Amino acid sequence: MKIIFLILLILVASCTLVGPDYKRPEINLPNAYRQEINKDNVVTDLNMWWKLYQDPALDELMDKALKKNTDINAAIARLEEADAYLQQIGAALIPSIDLTSQGNRTKATENGIFRSSFPPFRKNFNIQLGTSFELDFWGRLRRAKESARAEYISSQYSKDTVVLSLQSTLASNYLLMRSIDSQILALKDNVGYRKENLELTKKRLESGLISALDLHQAEAAFNNLSAQLSDLIRQREVVSNQLILLSGDMNLNIPENRFDALVTPPIPPANMPSSLLESRPDVKEAEQIMIAANANIGVAKAALFPNIILTANFGRESAELKNINKTGSDIWGIGLGLTLPIFDSGRAQARVSQATAKQKQALSYYESSIQNAFKEVNNALVSLKEYTEQENDLKLTQDAAKKAMGIASNRYKAGYSSYLEYLDAQRVYNDASIAYLQKRQLRLIASVELFKSLGGGWSVKLENS
Repeated sequence: MKIIFLILLILVASCTLVGPDYKRPEINLPNAYRQEINKDNVVTDLNMWWKLYQDPALDELMDKALKKNTDINAAIARLEEADAYLQQIGAALIPSIDLTSQGNRTKATENGIFRSSFPPFRKNFNIQLGTSFELDFWGRLRRAKESARAEYISSQYSKDTVVLSLQSTLASNYLLMRSIDSQILALKDNVGYRKENLELTKKRLESGLISALDLHQAEAAFNNLSAQLSDLIRQREVVSNQLILLSGDMNLNIPENRFDALVTPPIPPANMPSSLLESRPDVKEAEQIMIAANANIGVAKAALFPNIILTANFGRESAELKNINKTGSDIWGIGLGLTLPIFDSGRAQARVSQATAKQKQALSYYESSIQNAFKEVNNALVSLKEYTEQENDLKLTQDAAKKAMGIASNRYKAGYSSYLEYLDAQRVYNDASIAYLQKRQLRLIASVELFKSLGGGWSVKLENS
C-alpha cells in the first residue's frame, strides 16, 4: 500500500493544469476622485465608522443588528455552506479508503446441470480495505478546488456587503429619526409661539383693538402647524418600525432627542486615490466570482481528456470465520481504468463554451462593479460638499429669520404693524428652522453614504505639497 501511495504522489506531482490561469484585468480609472473637500493631509482609519458620530444609542443599535438581523444570519449560513462545499471539493484530491466486510451462507442446487462435488451449503467471510482514486492528470479536481475556494471567499465578501449595507441603512434611518425629533421639537416651540399669539389675539379682539380677520388668521396658522406636527409624529413611528426590523429588537424604544449635538465625522483628504475602492466588499466579491468562473473553464476543458481511475484493495477471505487471520487468506487487487470521450455530439465542447461565456459575464460584472463604485464615491463626495455649504447658508438664514420674528413681534405688540406681518415673520422662521434641520440630515446621511461607498472608510496619507 505504501508503494501505491508513493506512485500516486509522483503521478499527481507530474500532472498539468488545463485552462487559463487567472490574471487580474486592468481597469482604466482616474488616479483620484474629482471632488476635493478636505485640504489637510491626514491619516484616517475607519473600521467602526458609525462610532465617529459619538452617539451611544446608535452604537447600541449597531450591536443589536449585527447579532440579530436576519439578513446577516442568512449570509453567515451561506458562508458556512460555501465552506462545506470547499471541504468537499478539497477532499476529492485525497484518496478515500473504505473498509468492507461480508459474511454469507449459500446453498447450491443438487439437481442442476452442473452438479457440484462440494457440499451444497457454503459459507464465505471476507474483510478488506479498498480505494478508488482519480488521477488528476489534467487538473480537473484542482481547478474545481480553485473555483470552490473563490466561491467561498466570494461568500465572505458577500456577507461583508450585507453587513455594510445593513450598517449604512441603519445609520441613515437613525439619523433620519434624529432629524425628525429635532423637527418635532422645533415645531413644538413654534406651535407654542402660535398658541400664545392666538391667546393674545383673542384678548385684543375682545378689547376691540383688532378685527376678527386677525383671529381667524391666528387660528389657521396654529392649526396648520399642529397638522405638520402630527404628520412628523407619524413619520417618526414609521422610521421607528424600520429600526425595529433592522435591529431585530421587537421591544426597541428610542426616546426623542435632538441631533444638533451629533459630531460630524471627518471627511477624506483631497486627491484621495481611486484605488481605495478596491476595499469595497462588493468589488472583491465580483473579482472572486470572476476567479471561480475562470477556473471552471479548466474544469470543463479537462473533460475533453481521458479520465484515469486507480483502484486498489487488500484484505482477507476465508470459508470459516476462525481461519480469516491464517496464512493463505490474503486477497488483493490493483487496477487502472481509463475513460476517453470519443463521440458525444459536442456536449463536452459546449460545456467549455458555456464556461467561457460565464467567465466573460463575470468579467463584465467586475468591470461594472468598479465603475459603479467609482460613481457612488464621486456622488457621495459632491453631495457631502454641497450639503455642507447649504447647511451653513441655511443656518445663517435661520438666525436672521429668528431676529426678524423678534422685531416683528415687538412691532405687532406695540401696534406698529399688522398681525399678518408678524404671522409672515413666524412662517419664515419656522420654514427656515425646518429647512436647516432637513439639510443637516442630508449632510449627515451623505457622510454615511460616503462611508458605504468607500467600503467602510479609508486609510491614506498624503505628502505635503
